[in-house]
Amino acid sequence: QVQLVESGGGLVQPGGSLRLSCAASGSISIIVKMGWYRQAPGKQRELVATIGRTGGNTNYADSVKGRFTISRDNAKNTVYLQMNSLKPEDTAVYYCYAGYFGSGSWGQGTQVTVSS
Repeated sequence: QVQLVESGGGLVQPGGSLRLSCAASGSISIIVKMGWYRQAPGKQRELVATIGRTGGNTNYADSVKGRFTISRDNAKNTVYLQMNSLKPEDTAVYYCYAGYFGSGSWGQGTQVTVSS
């Protein structure tokens, strides 16, 4: 079992930046990849970005390419999502995800609101 706790969400103006953090605990060694997903009101949860076990093999949704950066610090068991040039359409609850063979774990989510 893997437990995930997100932090760093909040209210930001368009064009601003936020950094989300996701701290993992439990059976860390079984994690294959980690990622961030988001869900806006009335919409399905969608992939934002994923990162491989060693920090390479990153993947981004087209809507965030060039603005968001996913990274991980394995010494701290933490994954980050740096979000720059935020737009109102980035408003959503952001969820951290850890994938491992046959299953996965989700965090509780953190709200990001982009508004003037």
